[in-house]
Amino acid sequence: MKILYNNGQASECPPELEQEVLRHSAAHIMAQAVSRLYPEAKFAYGPATEKGFHYDIDLGERTISEEDLPAIEQEMKKIVKENLPFKVYALPRAEAIQLMKDRGEIYKVEHIDDLAEDAVITFYQQGDYIDMCVGPHLTYTKALKAFKLTNVSGAYWKNDQNNKMLTRLNGVAFKTQEELEEYEVAVREAKARDHRRIGKDMRLFMTDDLVGRGLPMFLPKGYTIWQELEDYIKDKERALGYQHVLTPCVGTVGLYETSGHWEHYRDNMFPVMDVEGEKFVLRPMNCPHHMMIYANRMHSYRDLPLRIGEIAHDFRFEPSGTLKGIERGRHFCQNDAHLFVTPEQIKDEVSSVVDLIFDVYKDFGITNYRCVLSLRDPEDKVKYHQDDEMWEKAESALREVLTELGIHFTEEIGEAAFYGPKLDVNVQPAVGAEYTLSTCQLDFCLPAKFQLTYTDKDGSEKTPVVLHRAILGSLDRFMAYLIEETKGIFPTWLAPVQVKVLPVSEKSLDYAEKVYGELRRARIRAELDDRNEKIGYKIRSARQDDKVPYMIIVGEKEVTEGNISVRDRATDQTNSYDLPAFIEKLQQEIKDHVR
Repeated sequence: MKILYNNGQASECPPELEQEVLRHSAAHIMAQAVSRLYPEAKFAYGPATEKGFHYDIDLGERTISEEDLPAIEQEMKKIVKENLPFKVYALPRAEAIQLMKDRGEIYKVEHIDDLAEDAVITFYQQGDYIDMCVGPHLTYTKALKAFKLTNVSGAYWKNDQNNKMLTRLNGVAFKTQEELEEYEVAVREAKARDHRRIGKDMRLFMTDDLVGRGLPMFLPKGYTIWQELEDYIKDKERALGYQHVLTPCVGTVGLYETSGHWEHYRDNMFPVMDVEGEKFVLRPMNCPHHMMIYANRMHSYRDLPLRIGEIAHDFRFEPSGTLKGIERGRHFCQNDAHLFVTPEQIKDEVSSVVDLIFDVYKDFGITNYRCVLSLRDPEDKVKYHQDDEMWEKAESALREVLTELGIHFTEEIGEAAFYGPKLDVNVQPAVGAEYTLSTCQLDFCLPAKFQLTYTDKDGSEKTPVVLHRAILGSLDRFMAYLIEETKGIFPTWLAPVQVKVLPVSEKSLDYAEKVYGELRRARIRAELDDRNEKIGYKIRSARQDDKVPYMIIVGEKEVTEGNISVRDRATDQTNSYDLPAFIEKLQQEIKDHVR
């Protein structure tokens, strides 16, 4: 595949550039198709991305919806078939501005104003479409073999919410049709696993714009899962000596000025609320509150380590384009904890946190993950607390501990918290890109900012070290992860409905109600399907819609013999049980967290 550089030279495309060139050229071809179908369109940015390409477009009074994408794709195919050559040329700044003004490209004119005075301004042209771009691009449109438009979204001009909202058209491009078909298979799998669809079908959670975007509400069945996860992780933590607390969802601006979050994190926080002369904000994280709990009384070295845990409600003003069900919202609940330790205790406490992470992963069958030591970027003077000595001490200490523990990890610059380095455990979900699920952060910074102390063995005052750690991350995101991994087929202990009792007919309804009552008395989450429907329909509904682990089928035979017939979701086999024996089996399965 040949490509055209902005110096006018064409040559074979290096392998590492192939995908980027294809995607970037596809963005230009898409823009040309849009300009033909929507002559009033004004174009902003149209980059290649890691997964595809997009173009941000101002359509004036018109709109583009998902239903319009096939027509745009069809026009793109015409442009590809026309085999238009890509041509490149440079213009002096004044001529470049005039060209864009003449074509009505107001966003390109503003973009030129942002460029350095000595910048070389190049344009790529295919047919009647001209775009300001640095390239490189394909030499001919026909070289684009496989592409697809995927969705329509919104994006602010220059990613600034004070600017106009533009229409973003998204797409993908590949070298071959086979690669595109593989992508489409992956997309179908992603849709089948999408926690938003499954959550709606299973009635787990909901959102409503009247409540607010990014503010999910858990319905009874979803909250059942949420509570089970909360009880599970709290039980694990209590066994390790954690003490759980409850702190407010708001704090004063002064609290976050003291911690440093106001300086480093305010753009991600909800606006300030002025109440009786005091300024409050919804909290984005919990560490400042936990620092104040530690500071509430004097501490001795004998009190340490002090492990404070909380399932805490937090709020972050995430951009609307990044919101995704309960995976990423503006309200979420962190499985948070802060461990106040002496320097000598760092290794043992980090080791205990790591053991807890991997113990939880074993319970949930999580095997596809990697460990990352996230470090600061010393050149970034804005994102990080400025104290080179503190950073060198903290990074060296965490690196040394992880090495001594025999944990294989990679290092990534620029991914640390503003106050300290961290161990991130990144999971690879069944679909989509990896993300951080669990974390353990080493902090020498905040304890000093809050002037925390403890009395050491020799009577001197010293500053504790703090480990910030989250095992499940946020319960919301962890639940989204589980939904997509299991397609909503939860293990029995987590399933919102563990057993459905299905009477075959009116004749067996009384006995079915008795069975249902015994299950409820045994604290089994059971439902009775007493609808006037055929048993086959009830079974399909329980298996496909509610994804229930066990179905108890009650007919005349069961009434006569005084037993139950149990259909197991895992094997799709039906076996006869004595009801007390089945309840005992089920209770043991729930207690053991059987997957």
